[in-house]
Amino acid sequence: MNRLAFATARLMRRDAPLAALSVPQSALLADLSGRHVALIGNARALADQAHGARIDAADRVVRINRAPMPSPASHGTRTDWLGLATRLPDADRARLDPGRILWMSPKRKRLDWDSASSPGFYLHPLADIDMLAGRLGAPPTTGAMLIDLCLRSDLASLTLYGFDFFASLSLSGRRNAAQVPHDFAAEGAWVADLLRQDHRLTLIR
Repeated sequence: MNRLAFATARLMRRDAPLAALSVPQSALLADLSGRHVALIGNARALADQAHGARIDAADRVVRINRAPMPSPASHGTRTDWLGLATRLPDADRARLDPGRILWMSPKRKRLDWDSASSPGFYLHPLADIDMLAGRLGAPPTTGAMLIDLCLRSDLASLTLYGFDFFASLSLSGRRNAAQVPHDFAAEGAWVADLLRQDHRLTLIR
């Protein structure tokens, strides 16, 4: 697909041509098999911690959207996968230098050509987004979708850093919980259930 065909498919909300640019979900999940994965949320409270070395020691480091990283000591330095639901400015793309981009948002019009044409690009299926939204009773955050996706794989462990479900707000913006379309209480309860049910999952506070 060339840039013009991509722009047309995006404008007309034709998902099938966009999905053709994506690696299969099965291939994405196979890449996590047996690996220890660190998923880094954007909670402000993470900046006060010193988990950077543990994060960088993971087999795969997954970050979210513009992924602010105030310090290597708190956030580490690597970005193997970047889960996006928003356009990524060129400066952030260069700073993060992600090995793979995952477009997690149902809003395909926000998807840019540089992301869609990048090596290993993945487009999260609308059906999967809708299923998780039904479970949570609200549109899921990018972090929630990434948790759900990663746990479908045969990974060895998934460790969450920087997830406090908006208790300390977000490093990536100034909005409060009432100004975003997510149900953070529902997501927190859902993750608490996952922690009880799946021994591979750990939440670092």
